[in-house]
Amino acid sequence: MSDDHGHGHGHLISFDPTETDHDHHEATPASGRAVRIGIGGPVGSGKTALVAALARSLGERVRLAVVTNDIYTTEDADFLRRNAVLPPERVEAVQTGCCPHTAIRDDITANLDAIETLEERFGDLELVLVESGGDNLTAVFSRGLVDAQIFVVDVAGGDKVPRKGGPGVTTADLLVINKTDLAPLVGANMDVMTGDATRIRGALPVITQSLVEDPAATEVGAWVLEQLACVPARS
Repeated sequence: MSDDHGHGHGHLISFDPTETDHDHHEATPASGRAVRIGIGGPVGSGKTALVAALARSLGERVRLAVVTNDIYTTEDADFLRRNAVLPPERVEAVQTGCCPHTAIRDDITANLDAIETLEERFGDLELVLVESGGDNLTAVFSRGLVDAQIFVVDVAGGDKVPRKGGPGVTTADLLVINKTDLAPLVGANMDVMTGDATRIRGALPVITQSLVEDPAATEVGAWVLEQLACVPARS
């Protein structure tokens, strides 16, 4: 029997974690600031390794800097500095002291401050990569913090991960299925993973990669350059 009383019985109220109070931000061309790309994903999926690969492959072509997020340490920033993927002063670390998604989605102040520090230090930045601390499949960046998001999962989590969905998998501008070289070792079916990812994401792109086989992260680097190409040249 239908409900004609307007009480909303049976209707679900859903929370969209991709929307925050910070999401109404200025357009990149109007502000003349660097393009900001967020890189998120679960613990151990290879986010820092991807950031390092992009810094190495794009560093001589693009004026870039990096912001890392860790809960209590500066481990990811220290890794990047130690491996000399960029001059140390081009890497800023944020210690969130809380769940990683809080600092990239709910209260983005610390990350905005870190980006502002880099932009004041290097007035001609074209790109800032913002790496999230390891989180789960719901971790997405506020659009007030980044202009585009890469979400990284890895085959060691099993070929079921993409079909589990979550905003990170379904809404990120780019999904990267990482560590494909491990697929035979963990029994992950790459056809299943890529098929599920393509089905659940529709027209949004999916890239599979192994940094062992392609240390430069060539396809992801090309995607990043495409995002920069969409921004008019600075005057």
